[in-house]
This record gives sequence, structure tokens and C-alpha cells, in this order.
Amino acid sequence: MTHTTPMPATAAPAIDAKLADGAAFTLPSAPDGGMRVVFFYRGVHCPICKTQIEELASSEDELRAAGLTVAAVSMDDRDRFARQVKEWDLGGLTVGHALTEASARDWGLYLSDKAKDAEPDRFAEPGIAVLKADDSIYAMFLQNTPVGRPRLDDLLQGLGFVMKNDYPVRGTA
Repeated sequence: MTHTTPMPATAAPAIDAKLADGAAFTLPSAPDGGMRVVFFYRGVHCPICKTQIEELASSEDELRAAGLTVAAVSMDDRDRFARQVKEWDLGGLTVGHALTEASARDWGLYLSDKAKDAEPDRFAEPGIAVLKADDSIYAMFLQNTPVGRPRLDDLLQGLGFVMKNDYPVRGTA
């Protein structure tokens, strides 16, 4: 199957997922002049995801003050997501689950099949999408492994520079 990634400066694909209450997942709105950042993560089986998403949840106020709203979403089903709610410190972070495979593919996420007992049959590998206020893609960070993710403070510093200096979207050629 061909793997495609949405291009920067194009409209962001929809995110077909659910919130904890079963409602459709929606990204929180961006602060005036700010950006929205969605973290796609592997799921409850991944200890690196737990660390990253808990850091994200604990930094939400700082991120909002810097002009960023954040959310996270995985392909975990309702039962696996219920474990996350119970076992992870999600604070008030907007977290979605049941991301469809079609939606994951629309975002260009890499997909993996179960290799260990704790894993679901299929799941999305990590990705971070940065969206401008008009819902166009500013940047995509996609991985095919759970290791080597961008650090949250590096993203915060870099996106702060981008917003302060009206830095243009790159990678559109």
C-alpha cells in the first residue's frame, strides 16, 4: 500500500475519532494568533507515550500561554482507552481514541501490526501535526518507531519563534 503524507500549507484532514464520552473528537480552538498541535500516539501499551502524554497534560497551561492548544489521539479502542483514563494522569487534556485506520492513513501516520502481547492488532505510530488558525498544516513530525520523538520544550521554543516572527511554512515545493 502506498504511504502518503499531507503537504504543508494544505487543509488538514479530518480526525475521525471519539472523546471519552463517545462524542466525536474535535480539536480545541487555537488562541488568537496561535496554533493547534495534535499528538498522535501509539496507545496504552506504550510507556514512552505515557510519559509524553502526561508531560503534555501537565504543560497545557504553559503551552496555552505561549499560544498553543494541544490534544492527543490514538487508535486504542474503548476498553484500552478506559485503561489510559484510569492509569495515566491526563489532567484536562483533550484526548481522543478509536482513531480510524482510514483517518490515520489520511494523516500519513505509519501503522504497525501487533508484535507483542500487550499491543493491539494494529495501531498508529507517533506523529505530531501543527495546524495554523485556518486549519492548514504548518508542520508534520511522523515516526515509524516509538523512539526519538521531538521534545516538548523544543517544540514550544521553535513554535514560539515561528509565531513571533511569522515564519513561513516550509516544505511546500
